[in-house]
Amino acid sequence: MRKTIFSIFALIMSLTAMAQYQPSEQIKASQQTFQDFKFGVFIHWGIYSMLGDGEWVMNNKSINYQEYPHLADGFYPSRFNAEEWVRTFREAGAKYITFTTRHHDGFSMWHTAQDTYNIVDGTPFKRDILKELADACHKGGLSLHLYYSHLDWHRLDYPLGRTGKKLGRPTDKQNWASYYAFMNNQLRELLTRYGRIDCIWFDGWWDHDEDKTPFDWQLDEQYAMIHQLQPQCLVANNHHGKPYPGEDIQLFEQDLPGENTYGLSGQAVSQLPLETCLTMNNTWGYSITDKRYKSKETLVRELVRAAGKNCNLLLNVGPRPDGQLPTEAVERLQYIGHFLAQYGETIYGTRGGLVAPHDWGVSTQKDNRLFIHILSLTDKALFIPTGDHKVKAAKVFINGKKVGLKAVSNGYVLTLPEQPSGDDYVVELTLA
Repeated sequence: MRKTIFSIFALIMSLTAMAQYQPSEQIKASQQTFQDFKFGVFIHWGIYSMLGDGEWVMNNKSINYQEYPHLADGFYPSRFNAEEWVRTFREAGAKYITFTTRHHDGFSMWHTAQDTYNIVDGTPFKRDILKELADACHKGGLSLHLYYSHLDWHRLDYPLGRTGKKLGRPTDKQNWASYYAFMNNQLRELLTRYGRIDCIWFDGWWDHDEDKTPFDWQLDEQYAMIHQLQPQCLVANNHHGKPYPGEDIQLFEQDLPGENTYGLSGQAVSQLPLETCLTMNNTWGYSITDKRYKSKETLVRELVRAAGKNCNLLLNVGPRPDGQLPTEAVERLQYIGHFLAQYGETIYGTRGGLVAPHDWGVSTQKDNRLFIHILSLTDKALFIPTGDHKVKAAKVFINGKKVGLKAVSNGYVLTLPEQPSGDDYVVELTLA
């Protein structure tokens, strides 16, 4: 009942504010550009990497809030090289990165003036990692998106939610007004000190989704501030629910839109630009024991399926504490890069095609070019339901081989020159 009341309240508030938010022309242009990108890299990195047990280790291991910050005393990522990161991601075919400026442990990966618990003032490293990464992205042509946690297991003024309850934090100093001001001051820093930022990516809203009284995150004011400081900057929030007013893209976690095998993406699919974030293995932050990496082929197919669902894929990498990217992650990025070098034309700048996803695969589309991505087929013939749309030519995308084309009721039967194989077999149809 409590969750039902919360959901009704949230829906009413969302509908009320939605009528007031109208994205600007700059935001609309950013949304189109974002959809054209199709592929980005997510970076989960912070002092938690030193424990090699994922980004939730503080909460999962119930590490005392006074002891955990001492990790910063030894954090010295001597092998961090922002330009090498950017080069690796560009060669992988990524068009943007989303970097964790501050995760749930409250540690800031930039030189914030709001407290000393940050990469410059709180570690022997003394370098502003975000500054170096921002400069490298702007120089290398990668769009920069910034992850920012709404919740905080470290600060005493953060109102305790359903996580972080076993960390020894006192409850008598909780002060939402103080914490909200702190967040907004940090966001102002991120949006005024590091050049162009194309998205603020929030996480942690769900920490208060079980409150008896619905928690007011005051999103309207915060979102408006972001849009005012950088009018082209998109706002996203990983709250696992229906988009709120002021949000410019809709996020899904570990599943593509309309799928929910992981249990975090059961929300209805909106008309906003879509993005799915996905781990390569089972953790977001670096884990020294997690070698359960998805295969290279699986990741390519997830990218293709995402594009077919009109969705971007944000693929996560958890750097080691020394700043190096794990070998397994780099190998998979290189594989994706090789695929996109060949098939990028059928992915970048496309939208989900007029043929809906099927068991055999998906379609993407760019103007009158319809790309049929065959991911699973044990035959040389395939029926494509194009409805009233006429097709005047068909060929294998990669080599131009002719594909047989026979008009039938509600579509066409394609006769392929060979049985499809490989990660993705693409047929290009030219619409009349």
